[in-house]
Amino acid sequence: MKALTYHKDTDEFVVTELEKPTPAKGEVLVKVVATGLNPVDAKINKWCVAARDMDDTWVPGLDVSGIIEEVGEGVTNWAVGDAVLYHGNMFRPHGGYAEYAVTDAQTLTKHPKVDPVIAAATPCAGWTAWRALVDKLNIADRNSLLVMGGSGGVGGFAIQIAKHFGTEKIFATCSDRNTDYVTSLGATHTIDYSWEDAMSIVFQNTNMQGAEAALDTVGDDNDITAADCLGFEGHLAEIVNTLRPAAYNNAFLKGLSFHQLSLGAAHRAGDKAKANLVKAGTAFSKLLEEGEITVPRLQEISLEKVGEALKGIRNQRTVGKIVLKL
Repeated sequence: MKALTYHKDTDEFVVTELEKPTPAKGEVLVKVVATGLNPVDAKINKWCVAARDMDDTWVPGLDVSGIIEEVGEGVTNWAVGDAVLYHGNMFRPHGGYAEYAVTDAQTLTKHPKVDPVIAAATPCAGWTAWRALVDKLNIADRNSLLVMGGSGGVGGFAIQIAKHFGTEKIFATCSDRNTDYVTSLGATHTIDYSWEDAMSIVFQNTNMQGAEAALDTVGDDNDITAADCLGFEGHLAEIVNTLRPAAYNNAFLKGLSFHQLSLGAAHRAGDKAKANLVKAGTAFSKLLEEGEITVPRLQEISLEKVGEALKGIRNQRTVGKIVLKL
């Protein structure tokens, strides 16, 4: 089969021919239709050391839309021909940048009734946004939210989820060139991170109370900015780095609460964690089917272009989503 492999010694992505993989017990073989590109795929050079068995046949690609080709031993709730969508295990080698991929049957979701390219753009970013806002921040009970990185994949979906739940004030940081885009997603206030003071804007537009919740999708010191923008007993969810409450001004006196989230860690945390992953994916896909969530900036590329695109994502030069279509 045709596949894109990662070579960790040279940090290169190479299109090559590989043998079609075989599913083990509890796994399924999926004929890939489309696969999303995400920062976690692009930054394989940062985490590849943790995948100790990685060699030059390793195929990345976590977000897969496809059709089940073969089921492994013990798989009873899925059948050949089923259309599925999933977020794969980053520490398993047979990812979605190939004609065929292998994944854990426990983490499959029924494919939503949308185009496969649209579906493949959603798991990593969309399900992360859902788990952060719904499972961690309880967004249905919040009147205000700050999203650090509103024009990115997770940030863009988070804005739409907050809008769906009726969040009154949705603040989002972005560059000036992406202001209209972020506003179109549902942000009520945009903040140009290059020169505007996020804390002043948030407090001035919340009767000096601060945001009830915040989500950092960027990293670096954006968690500090987000924490500074929170009001009394506000909640901060972090998806990039490890939270550091001691670095946040008055975190104790403000009674702040902190939430760490790593979507793909569910693959290594047991049945309950896998079930929560599937639950989030199913709920997100329902909104996608109903048109409550869209993927407005979607770029479709060929396998030969994936390596170059992943290198671009490392430099944070992308807005919206990029998807491989086979």
